[in-house]
Amino acid sequence: MLRHLRSRLQPRVVVRASDALAQGLRTTNGALVPRRPFATVQVEGIPKEPTELDQITTLPNGLRVASEALPGSFSGIGVYVEAGSRFENESLRGVSHIMDRLAFKSTTNHTADGMLEKIEALGGNIQCASSRESMMYQAATFNNAVPDTVALLAETIRDPRITDEEVAEQIETARYEIAEIWSKPELILPELVHSAAFKDNTLGNPLLCPKERLESINRDTVKMYRDLFYRPERLVVAFAGVEHSQAVRLTEQFFGDMKAPIQASSPLAGSETSSEPSFSDSEASSSSPRSSASSSSSSRLMNKIPFLKNISTSASHNASVLPTPPSELDILQPSRYTGGFLSLPAQPPTVNGPVNFSHIHVAFEGLPVASPDIYALATLQTLLGGGGSFSAGGPGKGMYSRLFTNVLNQHHWVESCIAFNHPYTDSGLFGISASCLPGHTSAMLDVICQELRALTLDTGYSRLQQPEVDRAKNQLRSSLLMNLESRMVELEDLGRSVQVHGKKIPVREMCRKIDELTVQDLRRVASQVVHGLVQNVGGGSGAPTVVLQEAQAYGVTTHTMGWDQIQDRIDSWKLGRSS
Repeated sequence: MLRHLRSRLQPRVVVRASDALAQGLRTTNGALVPRRPFATVQVEGIPKEPTELDQITTLPNGLRVASEALPGSFSGIGVYVEAGSRFENESLRGVSHIMDRLAFKSTTNHTADGMLEKIEALGGNIQCASSRESMMYQAATFNNAVPDTVALLAETIRDPRITDEEVAEQIETARYEIAEIWSKPELILPELVHSAAFKDNTLGNPLLCPKERLESINRDTVKMYRDLFYRPERLVVAFAGVEHSQAVRLTEQFFGDMKAPIQASSPLAGSETSSEPSFSDSEASSSSPRSSASSSSSSRLMNKIPFLKNISTSASHNASVLPTPPSELDILQPSRYTGGFLSLPAQPPTVNGPVNFSHIHVAFEGLPVASPDIYALATLQTLLGGGGSFSAGGPGKGMYSRLFTNVLNQHHWVESCIAFNHPYTDSGLFGISASCLPGHTSAMLDVICQELRALTLDTGYSRLQQPEVDRAKNQLRSSLLMNLESRMVELEDLGRSVQVHGKKIPVREMCRKIDELTVQDLRRVASQVVHGLVQNVGGGSGAPTVVLQEAQAYGVTTHTMGWDQIQDRIDSWKLGRSS
């Protein structure tokens, strides 16, 4: 996926010092010399910016090669595999997490130490990361080391040994990571938002390997994953700062003999949406029909969320799972937004340490990354903004965003309040996350709902105003411009754009679409999202998604809200689709 709209790129802006310098540069003796023009390429009479010099070639085996020949001291090379947690079925659940940790280990030609020595000799930056919709192998290296870097990436992608010892080592590392992330609400709660919003399907699959699945993953499981997803038609090789002819030649040399597409024919015993329920319908539900589960049942619910389990509830069940790969239909299954509610057990009061905070996330189905209205939704996120009660750095950072002026500056009990927007290929999530002092969760929910509803108003003091919309558009545009400075961001943007859109969206086009947004556009998109009227291919429910973790403190009375109470509160603000 394109992680966020604001991760897109734009060329440097050159500021002219005076009108005199607009036509030329003055030398030391006072004579004017012509200014050096920007590098452009003439295509049918239309000049192109350097950031629009992308080219795409598809090899005979279906692999796509994309390049953008922006000059610089470093080049970027990335291989993007259309894989990730959303494509996993029960047999492959959690393998994406293990796969990214197995990168750059031993291969058929080198030991693990030998691969490490090759990476160190190259210099630069090299990494592998998995997301919900992509596996990314990326490197930034010196220009003269591009061939060696492509060879290194091809070796770890195509010829890994994947020994039993390496898999066991990474499983133990994953076990530690799960425990660490479980202890940090700011990391685990966004995962739970996805699990509740896309219950038992696609985008609701956990990024982390479920703890009870760790013992079921072995070398054969990893090989099955690779055979299914590491196919040339699911790969994009992207180059930043490399001429296209060289990019195609290197890709053909190291990836050109990959096998052509093989149609997957192994059916699943059950579809991906029903293969491994994270929780049963009796324990969690979307907002319509409503669940009558109490807060205590919500706590019991958490014991059934795969990546939060400490001990498998059914070892015999796990042992009986057959290693069956997903069928082609399961891989192509659209994400289905359900909405719902999850509640973590309350954090106990602290004695001498800092006070624990209560956390709440409220979300609605957002827009996919290819939607024409994604620019409006990204602008709304910037307009809401937000942050923490204390922010280090330069003065004035985001101080005029709505969540700063209306929430953080107005309520002393709010620790943080931040708008989020997660766009994916066929759906998304938009909402607000907040942390507050114990005993204020109910009020925090009202504050969040008030801010979301205010985006839809066309009258009154809280309605969207032209100055704040212009400010948000400028902030979003500046993010696009400044991200160009990172070679790795440029590289990922190119690779993922080709993977998702089949092309790169020109930066000037994106900035133009942001400029064209009006207050009415933002109000229309906000109403569509927070009223549950988004119509994506999966046919979402329009219900809200709420994830909650209360905190306790000595001398403070807390009343944990149940799902019915939360729904009544959200309904009172006229949010979500009416049942």
